[in-house]
Amino acid sequence: MAPASARLLAAAVTAGHRRVALRRVQVRAPVSASLSFPPRHPAPFRGRASLACPAAASLSVPSGGSPPASVPFDLLPPDSDPFIEWDPPPGDSADSPLAAAGGAAGGTTLVVLLGWLGARQKHLRRYADLYRERGVGAVRFVVPVRELVGLDLGRRVELRVADLSEEIAAWCDADRRRTLLFHTFSNTGWLAYGAVLENLQSRADLTERIRGCIVDSAPVLEIRPEVWAAGFSAAMLKKSSSTTGPTAESLDGPIVNGTLNKVTSNVTQPSWGECFLLSTLQKFFEIVLYVPDVNKRLRRTLSVLSEKQPSCPQFYLYSSADRVIPAECVESFMDSQRSLGRSVFAHNFVSSPHVDHYRSFPHVYSAKIDEFLKICSTIKVS
Repeated sequence: MAPASARLLAAAVTAGHRRVALRRVQVRAPVSASLSFPPRHPAPFRGRASLACPAAASLSVPSGGSPPASVPFDLLPPDSDPFIEWDPPPGDSADSPLAAAGGAAGGTTLVVLLGWLGARQKHLRRYADLYRERGVGAVRFVVPVRELVGLDLGRRVELRVADLSEEIAAWCDADRRRTLLFHTFSNTGWLAYGAVLENLQSRADLTERIRGCIVDSAPVLEIRPEVWAAGFSAAMLKKSSSTTGPTAESLDGPIVNGTLNKVTSNVTQPSWGECFLLSTLQKFFEIVLYVPDVNKRLRRTLSVLSEKQPSCPQFYLYSSADRVIPAECVESFMDSQRSLGRSVFAHNFVSSPHVDHYRSFPHVYSAKIDEFLKICSTIKVS
């Protein structure tokens, strides 16, 4: 993207706000988990898996002071927010639905929470608390938008995912009874899951210990520039994005037939600035996603996710009102997984926005997680 186009893009998304400049931030070294684990995994991985997320790769960030609170998006979250953060399992996890599963009696379970693009650790902490109440510890992984503001086309993110893969492997190696769950959010978290699987391909003893995978607001298997544009626009605009606005009225209470949804016509329309941003990002991705190196890395990860997932159950949480990830794409991928003999479960929340199902329907969401954990508890591991 030319510098002139970048300036037009910045002007559009800050429409109605006075001009400001974003401060430059130094890129830090990879962040390790705070808990004490073996420093390195003894067996080498097959290489660093790809997570090609190249948005804004050519967007120049001007120097200057810090933006005021009125700026509608923040590409540069505070440096204090780590990429990887551990929430150790409760001291007594005997009540965990997974504690008595065949082949892993007495072992603990860790859920790997892979956040959406732009998610903060505080956002994933609520999900970690949900699992901790059920006797399951968590490791949280986030991908800040600022990690993708550069010319490396996602390679810094690959290094972060490789660090996470090593820490997961070290945790599992400390006790052969330990097992894993994965809970991913949006296409970014789902692609991160694929990259972790790719990193662990040489460790069948670890992938066999994956009990299940929950996929929230994903996936889109095809390389579709308009979907990538919508995702990055939502990450940049955050609450100012029309994708996070009310598309329906959400009610939460006693469960009736497994769902609680009341659809209304109160749809939030995008502003002209958001429309311009979406259009510009889509044109950008129509070029960048087909750069040979980026396309090759991305297709390799998508191949793992479509053809080489573990045999554990898969659970898809999605919504017909999602304006980033089309519901038909999720349903198409589920059908393809069923055709491969996978155990696939799903719940359509109908009216909740992208990655907002838990906040919109906390009771239903929690109940569905409980149901899936009971299913996973029947899975035998070696």
